[in-house]
Amino acid sequence: MNKLFSTANLSSLALPGGILTIIVLMVVPIPAFMLDLFFVFNIAMSVAVLMAAMNATKPLDFSSFPTVLLFATLLRLALNVASTRVVLVHGHEGSSAAGHVIEAFGAFLIGGNFAVGLFVFMILMIINMVVITKGAGRVSEVSARFTLDAMPGKQMAIDADLAGGLITADEARTRRREVSTEADFYGSMDGASKFVKGDAVAALLILGVNIIAGFCLGMISHGLSASDAAGRYISLAIGDALVAQVPGLLLSIAAAVIVTRVSDTRNLAGQIGGQFADASTWLPVAMILLAIGLIPAMPQSVFLPASGIAFWIWKSLKSRTARQKVEDETPAPVAAADPGKINLDEVSDHTLVTIELGYGLVQLVDDRRGAPLVSRVTGVRKQLSQNFGFIVPQFRVRDSLDVAPNDYRILLGGVPLGGMTIRLDKVMAIDAGESNPTANLQGDVTRDPSFGCPARWIDPAQRDLAIAEGFLTVDGSTIIATHLNQLLSERPQALLTPDEVKALLDGLKTRAAGLVETVYPSPLTLAAMTRLLRNLLEDGIPIGHLGPILSSISQAVQQTQDHDRIIDLVRADLGALIVGRICSLSERLPVVTLDASLEAMIGGGMIDPTTGQPVIEPDLARTIGERVSAIMAARSNGAAISLIVQPRLRRAVAALLRLRAPGCVVMSIAELPENQPVEVIAVVGGDPEPLLGLPGPDDSSPASQPVESMAA
Repeated sequence: MNKLFSTANLSSLALPGGILTIIVLMVVPIPAFMLDLFFVFNIAMSVAVLMAAMNATKPLDFSSFPTVLLFATLLRLALNVASTRVVLVHGHEGSSAAGHVIEAFGAFLIGGNFAVGLFVFMILMIINMVVITKGAGRVSEVSARFTLDAMPGKQMAIDADLAGGLITADEARTRRREVSTEADFYGSMDGASKFVKGDAVAALLILGVNIIAGFCLGMISHGLSASDAAGRYISLAIGDALVAQVPGLLLSIAAAVIVTRVSDTRNLAGQIGGQFADASTWLPVAMILLAIGLIPAMPQSVFLPASGIAFWIWKSLKSRTARQKVEDETPAPVAAADPGKINLDEVSDHTLVTIELGYGLVQLVDDRRGAPLVSRVTGVRKQLSQNFGFIVPQFRVRDSLDVAPNDYRILLGGVPLGGMTIRLDKVMAIDAGESNPTANLQGDVTRDPSFGCPARWIDPAQRDLAIAEGFLTVDGSTIIATHLNQLLSERPQALLTPDEVKALLDGLKTRAAGLVETVYPSPLTLAAMTRLLRNLLEDGIPIGHLGPILSSISQAVQQTQDHDRIIDLVRADLGALIVGRICSLSERLPVVTLDASLEAMIGGGMIDPTTGQPVIEPDLARTIGERVSAIMAARSNGAAISLIVQPRLRRAVAALLRLRAPGCVVMSIAELPENQPVEVIAVVGGDPEPLLGLPGPDDSSPASQPVESMAA
């Protein structure tokens, strides 16, 4: 029994019970006092619907309004039928025969004059049908049309946000449901507005039936005179019509409020009040009312007080705005620090690159001394961003008690990369190979931290002498900035995060949206794109010109989804870009190759089971590295060279030479452009004799032809 009368069961039975009650009202006669109860309930429900419409922050907050409007209209029509039955059957008994509510509307509101009641009813009908209902219906029709037209675009925007990772799948489902509900709501409102219009027409017909039928029944069935029949039945009919028309007018206003609402975080009263709270709105109102009130023919007792009220509103709003401005500009009181509380910023560093300074070097970032280190670090970040092709994340410079007073330390992701002791009272004179060996330069011997060149700490007074003797002189901030640039230039892939990749893709999407959509977010996710671009940066390929790179990736993903295979295909397609780092396409590319037997030895050796790449034995790796370094050292102009290997060996050989000969670009034979002329200057593993006298590229005499030249 308890389960039968639970709250859930009662709420599920309320709607069917209400519909059954409406049908009973239309069919079964009810006493007058029950009619009064239902009339009061109808008025209360209409007021509740209007308040719910006004308090909704957006139309969809009252999405059940079309259905509520249908049931309210049915209830009002059922009450009209029931009241018509009572009026026609018992109207001859007096004004209270149809209940006290109809009597009050027929006597008090229209003063007992049914002619006045007819005019009041007609005016309410005109307001309801011509003004409110017609306008609300037009707004509903236009809103439904535009909502349905905008549905495909909204769905595409949701799909794009979901694909871009801006929203989750649950949020996407919620937004799709809102879009669908919005279209259904405005479509339903377009039809529901016809309920109100039909109800007004029905009320007009019912009024006519009540007047004509009551007049005839009063004289024929009850023997009343024409004046008595008109006085009783017409007054009751008009009272009945007004009782039904007032809730109908409230529902029409609620429908107009719903369809004309603009989504806002406030309800209707708050929205209107907030938008009328501008002080500049009320001063012109006060001045205009004052000007009208000063006209002699105008009632000054009305206009002048109204002008004063408007002026008082302007003054109050202006004072409130000034106080609010002062409160906004006043800094919030700083709460006393809790010594037992630890903030996240105190134990974590959200920057990728950090420069830690000992307390003796803090003056390098002191604004009163010009903060020379800050400006130089900013310049390094700009230069690295231009070289790499993406915006390098911001650096952080901070003091640290873990570092010696005159030391600095550069960290990448919390891992120390390098550092040195700086003497701010000295200048570092670096011997870059062009100094006078007999120079008598006094100072403490040290080494340049960036390139390992021999150097000395000298007094600033000897700076001019050092420059004259061919030394390169730098101060402490320059040493740190140069060291930072050198360390980060070797690790561009470590500075590329998914946030930077997404910024690059979003920037390119504004110019080449179709190209971006061919690779991102499908078939390559943001993580896959980040890994791919990191590998290209690690191979020395800048990503500043992202369009050609994405075009190559787009072609590669059509053939395979394997990451390493995509890298090989992209490098083969970008061969001209790789060669361009060494020489122009019209010049001969200086090439070093591996002896065929050496390539066969590497290819036929051990294989890394995790990567599938050949494993080069340590002794052989050292030999190859020393040989390539010697070849590069023998180049008189110090130009870069390229080591050409078989495609399956490129990754292993490139990893080998990345540390031993970083200036050598390792390429596979498949990456050479077809029309690129090459010049083989040496063969590693073969006869080393060509190193003894390498000809220059312009030497075309027959004696210089031992150098093998070919066009790949």
